[in-house]
Amino acid sequence: MTAPHQVALQRLSDEFQQMSQQMARVAGQFSELQRTLAPPAPMNPPAPPPLPHPYPYPGPVAAPVATPPRPVPAPPSPPSVQLPPPPPPSFPPVAPRPTLSARLGTDDGQGWIGKLLAVAGVAVTLIGVVLLLVLAAQAGILRPELRVAAGAVLAGGLTAVGMRMNRRPGGQVGAVALAATGIAAAYMDIVAVTAIYEWLPGVAGLLLAALIAGAGLTLARRWDSQQLGLLVLVPLTILAPVVADGISLLLLGFMIALSAATLPVQIGKDWVWMHAARTAAVTLPLLFALFIAAVAGALRFGEDPWLLGGACAIAALLAVVGALLLLPHSSRRVAMALLTVFGTLPALVAATAVPRVLGAVIAAALAAGLLAIVARPRRLPGVDGAVAAIFSALSAVAALIAVTVAFAGYVEGPVLLGLSLVVGVAGRRSVVARWVAAGFATIGAMLYLAFAPPETLLSAVEPRAAGAVSTLVSSVLLVATALVIAWTWTRGARLDVDTVRLVWAGAAVVALYAVTMFTVTAGVLFGGDGGFLAGHMVATICWIAAAAALFVLARRRPGGDARTVPLAGGLGLTAAATAKLFLFDLGTLDGMFRVAAFIVVGLVLLGMGANYARSLAAVDRGPANGEENASTMAKTQIDSKE
Repeated sequence: MTAPHQVALQRLSDEFQQMSQQMARVAGQFSELQRTLAPPAPMNPPAPPPLPHPYPYPGPVAAPVATPPRPVPAPPSPPSVQLPPPPPPSFPPVAPRPTLSARLGTDDGQGWIGKLLAVAGVAVTLIGVVLLLVLAAQAGILRPELRVAAGAVLAGGLTAVGMRMNRRPGGQVGAVALAATGIAAAYMDIVAVTAIYEWLPGVAGLLLAALIAGAGLTLARRWDSQQLGLLVLVPLTILAPVVADGISLLLLGFMIALSAATLPVQIGKDWVWMHAARTAAVTLPLLFALFIAAVAGALRFGEDPWLLGGACAIAALLAVVGALLLLPHSSRRVAMALLTVFGTLPALVAATAVPRVLGAVIAAALAAGLLAIVARPRRLPGVDGAVAAIFSALSAVAALIAVTVAFAGYVEGPVLLGLSLVVGVAGRRSVVARWVAAGFATIGAMLYLAFAPPETLLSAVEPRAAGAVSTLVSSVLLVATALVIAWTWTRGARLDVDTVRLVWAGAAVVALYAVTMFTVTAGVLFGGDGGFLAGHMVATICWIAAAAALFVLARRRPGGDARTVPLAGGLGLTAAATAKLFLFDLGTLDGMFRVAAFIVVGLVLLGMGANYARSLAAVDRGPANGEENASTMAKTQIDSKE
């Protein structure tokens, strides 16, 4: 083979060697990329595949030639394979920054800018309807028939366009705004026809308004749009007084009809804001009307305040019934209960502007209804926990207002003390009932002190017959109430020993004052000055008798903490009775009253000391004697068997 052929073969061999090296590098890069992309194995990862041989193809062998051999150069040493550099550390992809349109939009693709513009359009359009119905009438621009017809045509057209737009994709926001504007315009048109032009009687206007509002809110339920309901209710609540030229009984009837028509639409829906708007649509005008009637002499309601009271009662009934129907489907029950409290405010303050009898009856009916709801053995769905506590507190406030409005003078205090006693006994297992009983008792005790102050115990002042009877009845009720409250709080609440002692000490002080006031008042009422002295003597004997009763109670209880409270109470009462005997009775009483008081108290103290010491020792020895007798009997039986 000639030299040119050998050169060509050598060049071809070199090229194959370069291609082999290049393939080895590519295979190494693929292996490294595979290890990078594969998930990390929990155990030892498999070894990377071996690199291919740098010489996958053997070089050509030269054929023997006849020419003298020529020196063949040694093959070059294989180049070292260089591994590719490690890949850069991977980082989580960074989300692209949202564009301005995306930041202004919402998940549904409509965007809050569109909703804001729609709400603004509703407000502006309704203001235009108000200007058409009111200002145009005042300026005499158009005839009343044309104004009413224009309002009706505008209302119908807006509603029809809104219903058509709702069928298109993405048109819900505009449809809701147009339909709400049309329905509100139609409602205000009815208000103007009834209240301004007086073309319809009040009852017919109420029925027609209720039908229109019900149709609009039914459309909101069909579209499942709480926003549509709010856009119907909120503008009406604000603009209806403007159209009706102020708050009147007719306008209140309109708003109550609107609230009643809204209630069936909400059943089964968790629309708490809708409930708030429905409640405010009635409560706010009623509160304003009551304020005007109370401050300015009932301006527009003086002729028939009973109708205003009836509107307050209906509003409270709607608030309570609405809460009972909506609570089972609500996820925010506490908010619903608080809205119920807000809805009953006109009934609670109705007595400021309506006759006292009507105000007391409304408050009492509200208290009784809420109490019947809470006190049911099987409560209604949703009326539990915090809702029951709120309703119970509202019932207590309504009962307090009813008593305060219905009774005055000497009767109010005994009634409140009687309510406290009943609530304390009936609701002894309820924390809310205990607080209600304590509140009633506190207010009743304050009224009791106003008619029976401590000064009456220092001198014989003949009271009035009504005041004396009230003091006697209140004294008995106050003693029973103090003991019941102390008993329920110490047994139902988790109180430590020191707090229990403090509660019983307070109840003992209240009971001693009431007993003393009872005996002294009864003595003065029936015996004058002599009865005053006899009353104090009886009071001292009652004190020491109560101490003796506490010692008997302590004697019958086992040793330890169970005996501490009655024993401490008996010692305290004994000290108080002895102090009264020497500090007051000795200087105030005279004759047989002083002698009788000292003799009776002394004999009771002697009997208490002797009997308590003997019985207490017997009680303490009882278990030991019993064990000794048992062991003796067992030993006797063993001896007899032997």
